[in-house]
Amino acid sequence: MSRIFTTSFASVYPHYVAKVERKGRTQVELDEVIEWLTGFDAATLRRHLESGTTFADFFAAARLNPQASQIRGVVCGVRVEDVEDPLMQQIRYLDKLVDELAKGRPMAKVLRA
Repeated sequence: MSRIFTTSFASVYPHYVAKVERKGRTQVELDEVIEWLTGFDAATLRRHLESGTTFADFFAAARLNPQASQIRGVVCGVRVEDVEDPLMQQIRYLDKLVDELAKGRPMAKVLRA
């Protein structure tokens, strides 16, 4: 089992925020991306952040967007579509969306609209 599975989502979230803000994007846009992927509205996301939910529990409670399988590309040298562990793949999907947002992709493309 990967250590990230038991890491709290709240401990990584500020790093996501910092990454997108460094590149001129906003926390609101990041939250929109998270909502698109997980189905969590702002209040639900805040509850997960406040309660220290682990990545495993965070994604277990999510209703993954049916279009998530359209997320393709490389994160940390690994193709997200080739990740075999379902939980790790979901985490990599989120990482890839954060990367795309930070790289300035239009929101419609990030959200596979």
